[in-house]
Amino acid sequence: MNPQINTTDFNERPFIAIWEVTQACDLACVHCRASAQPDRNPEELSTDEGKRLIDQIAALQVPVFVLTGGDPIKRPDLFELIEYARSVGVRVSLTPSATPLLTRDVVVRLKEAGLARLAVSMDGASAETHDAFRGMSGSFARTLDAVRWANEIGLPVQINTTFSRRNINEIDAIVGLMEKLKITLWSVFFLVPTGRGKLNDLLSAEEFESVFAKIYRLSRTASFDIKTTEAQHYRRYLLQQRVAERKSEQSLTRSTNGQSMRSGGRHEVSMMARDSSLSLTKEKYFPVGFFPCRRATSESKGWPKSIANPRSFGIYATPRS
Repeated sequence: MNPQINTTDFNERPFIAIWEVTQACDLACVHCRASAQPDRNPEELSTDEGKRLIDQIAALQVPVFVLTGGDPIKRPDLFELIEYARSVGVRVSLTPSATPLLTRDVVVRLKEAGLARLAVSMDGASAETHDAFRGMSGSFARTLDAVRWANEIGLPVQINTTFSRRNINEIDAIVGLMEKLKITLWSVFFLVPTGRGKLNDLLSAEEFESVFAKIYRLSRTASFDIKTTEAQHYRRYLLQQRVAERKSEQSLTRSTNGQSMRSGGRHEVSMMARDSSLSLTKEKYFPVGFFPCRRATSESKGWPKSIANPRSFGIYATPRS
């Protein structure tokens, strides 16, 4: 688990800030909250505006800064932005799309620019399922290639998986695939019906519980951390399991003359942390996709306070436990 989760004051700053640098993407993912399109929006932040944003992220001391899209590789200034972020002390992760634009040379250049982590999506255990999910043949193979290339050059890898009715039947095979890959984090997303996401693709309550159980069991043995998104109720499941285990341990301790048998899990417990997503063009929307509320312009002074204090958005704020 990242130790900064326990040292970051979420009343002052989020743990993760995510900048959607472009909506342009050559994939046509069935769940895309950004409703990505092939071409870039001319109103995207310029390179200089992006650097000013990065300066503000640096001043806010956000532990993790993610560049996403769309496909961030569609921005020709991507490497320059990453280099600039590194120069001002901002740790950058990137979520590129697995298209022909994602080559070994690009992965190498990303690391040389200062990228701290590469995050790629894997939404099925087979090419058939994943490629249908992503709307492009060959995306599954390119994702595996990207993981291998990153491993070869020592660039940490994160896998993102979105579960919905379209791939829930492959969950056991997906878990098995995660165990075989050399990754640092498995980020498990649950579908939000916005953008291209459809309400009838949402998991049922029973399916949620089934996924929670499998994630929890994996966390006891996995060599990588596990993070959940749009699954606040996984915290409830986690606490229930710990209470049950504590009772079982107490009973076991009594029967083993006081020797504890407790083991831990690897949870990057995102429901205890705060994430902030930004989709910035010349006008700013915050948080993007899930809450498309026009808030301010990219030129507004002091706008990071909106990230640091999301209570200004009412429904987005959650009390710190």
